[in-house]
Amino acid sequence: MNEAATTLDGWYGLHDFRKMDWTSWKRLSSDERALAISEYQQFLKKLDAVQSEEQGSHSFYSIVGQKADFMLFILRPTMEELNDLENEFNKLTIAEYTIPTYSYVSVVELGSYGSKDSDEDPYENPYVRSRLYPQLPKSKHVCFYPMDKKREGEDNWYMLPMEKRKQLMYDHGMIGRGYAGKIKQIISGSVGFDDWEWGVTLYADDVLQFKKIVYEMRFDEVSARYGEFGSFYVGNLLEAEELPRFLHV
Repeated sequence: MNEAATTLDGWYGLHDFRKMDWTSWKRLSSDERALAISEYQQFLKKLDAVQSEEQGSHSFYSIVGQKADFMLFILRPTMEELNDLENEFNKLTIAEYTIPTYSYVSVVELGSYGSKDSDEDPYENPYVRSRLYPQLPKSKHVCFYPMDKKREGEDNWYMLPMEKRKQLMYDHGMIGRGYAGKIKQIISGSVGFDDWEWGVTLYADDVLQFKKIVYEMRFDEVSARYGEFGSFYVGNLLEAEELPRFLHV
């Protein structure tokens, strides 16, 4: 049996994608819409308060294209908290006028591939903690996609020796380092949690950086030979105070 890579695990995450039922939304009076918007803004302010205390984080983006109208990505210390927030949103008035289109459940992770630099507890390392319990940025744009490692014939990632996987992942990571300062990346593991193995959430102020990094990584062996990708979602930052404009009809 091959050696499994160990992971450091942080906050649990829920990517919640919704479409607006604009036809039903338009049937409401302007006062009813205003009340629903205000209620939703209060919900987002509650999330802001938790984020300011560094007990979780979230990001809110409008999605471009027909896959969804907006995405709310929430990070929390426990799966129970995520479930509670999902249910709380579903009880809001605005939820009656949304259509769930996709969701993704995962946990923020760092893979070590057997490396251990010291005897110190990695969870006490400030850099590691910043990666596992991140404060999500308010970059202008977001890109999310799920992915797997192949398990087909000669292209079976899980049959490769540990040292081979470790070297491949190091080379793969070097491409990402070339985008430092341009893209912030959140990797979350979802084996046993969702239909894919990992979720990748990218943040950038220049939306073209998403195209550049994904295209460049296509030529790396980890992606070219062993990577399988789900649907891509790209969107623009949506601040709570922008909700009235976003929902105006």
